[in-house]
Amino acid sequence: MIRKRLFTVLFLLNLFNYIDRQVLYAVFPLIQTDLHISDFQFGSLASVFMLVYMCYAPICGYLADRKNRPHLIAISALIWSAATLAGGAAKNFTHLLTARGAVGIGEGGFTTIAQPFLAEHYPKEKHAWILGLFGLALPLGSALGYILGGIIGQTWGWRLAFMSVSVPGVLLALLAWFLPDRARLSQADNSAKPAFVQYIRLLKNKPFLYVCLIQAVITFLIGGCSAWVPTYFVRHLGLNVAQAGSWFGGLVIVCGAIGTFWGGKWAAERLKQSDRAYYEVMAAALLGCVVPIWLGLSATYMYTALACFGAAIVLLFLPTGAIAAALVDTTPAPMRGMAFAVNIFIIHLLGDALSPSLIGFLSSRWNLETALWMATLVVVPGLWFCHLAARQIKK
Repeated sequence: MIRKRLFTVLFLLNLFNYIDRQVLYAVFPLIQTDLHISDFQFGSLASVFMLVYMCYAPICGYLADRKNRPHLIAISALIWSAATLAGGAAKNFTHLLTARGAVGIGEGGFTTIAQPFLAEHYPKEKHAWILGLFGLALPLGSALGYILGGIIGQTWGWRLAFMSVSVPGVLLALLAWFLPDRARLSQADNSAKPAFVQYIRLLKNKPFLYVCLIQAVITFLIGGCSAWVPTYFVRHLGLNVAQAGSWFGGLVIVCGAIGTFWGGKWAAERLKQSDRAYYEVMAAALLGCVVPIWLGLSATYMYTALACFGAAIVLLFLPTGAIAAALVDTTPAPMRGMAFAVNIFIIHLLGDALSPSLIGFLSSRWNLETALWMATLVVVPGLWFCHLAARQIKK
């Protein structure tokens, strides 16, 4: 009963975590017209969120290994909800930039804590499966962010879109506050709690670092596509904001859910046969996603482009459960809050803190199609990191 309650509250929080994060991208053309924001400035909105998100994560990770985690989760949800509401009241680019940075504080706190906290309540053989289910909130929440943002923004304006999606996080924060933290180390047992200096120990953990680098490559691609593909649909496929948000949101909710669900299931089953199962799933996702992205960018017929991007989304979300399980399995339990904090810092520093701005810069220099095509080249180092991680497991 406790597991079900815990999973339900955390899953719903994770859902609105991604709804509030992605609603910006659905209404960007409307914001661009209203606040006169350039492509590069828009990329900066995505990047400042990620920079704050990843810089706050190590602080929260340190706190998570010694404080009441449900309380930290609740406070994080309140912060990101209030910041999303403030974003809807922004009068200029600076106001919106500040609000997006504050969203990064709240969501960074939640993401650092939620996955290791949830994993502690399940046996190792179920980690990939349960964390894969938890990860379904990513495609579902992202999709709802695009769909709700596009429809509300097109009908009533982008400001109401921001304000509408901020309210549920407040209610869920109240539920999170009263979750039990029975797996928490005794508050009196300070000797068992990792010191801040133990972050150095994590940086010497090669399997852990390789997982972080693999996820950084995937995050780079997901972040870049999330920020720019809806705008690509508007510019190159002739869709309006509501149509682009609905189509892209629909692809993410269906294809992302398929990839996350079957990826977690495949990793759990494959683990019975190979101790390198997680890295095999990651490599398959990276290797397979490039061609459908290229085909989608070269397609002139709308449904062909949508089908190609849908296939790419399935593959990009395939390793969600495998990555989370690998992070849990390569780090000691007392340090998992800190481990996920380091993971967040690395994947966003090298991933979606960089890709939206980089794609925006390349788009300004050439065009959006070329910028998105060039972004896919990061799969090459990603495959190499998969190889190195598998070698570590073999040793």
